[in-house]
Amino acid sequence: MIVEDENCGVGSGEGGRWLRGFGSLIRRKQVDSVHVRRHGQLARKLSAVDLVGIGVGATIGAGVYILIGTVAREQAGPALVISLLIAGIAAGLSAFCYAELACRCPSAGSAYHYTYICIGEGVAWLVGWSLILEYTIGASAVARGITPNLALFFGGEDNLPSFLARHTLPGLEIVVDPCAAALILLVTLLLCLGIKESSTAQSIVTTVNVCVMLFIILGGGYLGFKSGWVGYELSTRYFPYGVNGMFTGSAIVFFSYIGFDSVTSTAEEVKNPQRDLPIGISIALTICCILYMLVAAVIVGLVPYYELNSDTPISSAFSSYGMQWAVYIITTGAVTALFASLLGSILPQPRVFMAMARDGLLPHFFSDIHKGTQIPLKSTIVTGVFAATLAFFMDVSQLAGMVSVGTLLAFTTVAVSVLIIRYVPPDEVPVLSSLLTSVDPLLRHSGGDIGEDGAISHVDPSSYCENSHLHDKSEALIGHPLIIKEVTKGNYCLNLLPFFWNEF
Repeated sequence: MIVEDENCGVGSGEGGRWLRGFGSLIRRKQVDSVHVRRHGQLARKLSAVDLVGIGVGATIGAGVYILIGTVAREQAGPALVISLLIAGIAAGLSAFCYAELACRCPSAGSAYHYTYICIGEGVAWLVGWSLILEYTIGASAVARGITPNLALFFGGEDNLPSFLARHTLPGLEIVVDPCAAALILLVTLLLCLGIKESSTAQSIVTTVNVCVMLFIILGGGYLGFKSGWVGYELSTRYFPYGVNGMFTGSAIVFFSYIGFDSVTSTAEEVKNPQRDLPIGISIALTICCILYMLVAAVIVGLVPYYELNSDTPISSAFSSYGMQWAVYIITTGAVTALFASLLGSILPQPRVFMAMARDGLLPHFFSDIHKGTQIPLKSTIVTGVFAATLAFFMDVSQLAGMVSVGTLLAFTTVAVSVLIIRYVPPDEVPVLSSLLTSVDPLLRHSGGDIGEDGAISHVDPSSYCENSHLHDKSEALIGHPLIIKEVTKGNYCLNLLPFFWNEF
């Protein structure tokens, strides 16, 4: 129990200050609280088809064109197909958590938004910045991979035009990549046009990428049946590295499924989020899993796993059958996959910024919505310029491992949030009966009104002490985070922290 004076300062003692700080960390907000409507809504223009395009494009990156060779050669062998299936099932479980929370809390912010509603402000702040780190570094790393792939069309990096080629700054030993920066700025400009235009472009690029993967499956399947699938005629059978190798491979390829969470960041822009978000997430992940498994099954069947090229497994597999021209088609798929993945990385960032600014964790500047396009335009521009600068000056490949840290943190908090929102709904925070008993005499003395069933009359947080440090965020708070009662003479404010985790 915290007792505050008429200026709402916490009562004397270190314990009071500690409890106030702790209360700020576990403070939660309501689902779709009124402050969202006050700031204005984003344009609701996305359908389930748009969400599928965004999800597939953000998930299928250029990694599938490289990763399957490395994992098959060093970890799983032909059992790579099963590794992809196991990783897909694990990703599907996370996707179900995202889909449930997206239905119940259909606002922008993704994992940050869900964590703030279910766990508290402190963890949500950490998750929000982890997501920003993940998307920013991921976008810069993806953009840096464009130049080597484009060089294949020109016969090598030495033949690239000077405005696209990488250059080393004299005296600084910094390799700048103008192509990467230009691509990020192009994607940013596309996102500034509006969410519908962005999703349309994403769908077009993703369609090209999927068509290339279908070419790999059909063309490779034809070669496999013609040659007798030499990759599967091995003395080591299907599990050359054993079951442990198969599970090790599934742990590595799991990150090939990351990207479906970007769909939930557009929840506020979906026409019918309760219906379309689960459909979009599930169909996108299913398509990715099927395509991954079919491509892997074809490639490890065409070439024995120990002969796969670690850098260009698919291109090398087709070249070994005399189809050098297929390299250009596969490279086209890799470039479009990079572009779609880049768009999927930059799209969620402004919406996370906007959600954090609405909750008062960032300046109000980031929550402004453009009246014409109905998107967070200022946040989009800031995000794009920062990511482009990072990609231009820095090789962030060494920092790319930090992306998985943010992803794992987001997935973990989302899973915990599902448990909390099921058993402790945000609008029904339980208070310990012993706590109610201890405060009952004080409330009765002040003329309080507690019903016989122990229910406490609700008080509008906006009427809570004018000088309170919580007043600015009152609309974002949960309906019952505080039990407030004004005492006539002393004008004291009585606050009880929500001990909702005692239910566990």
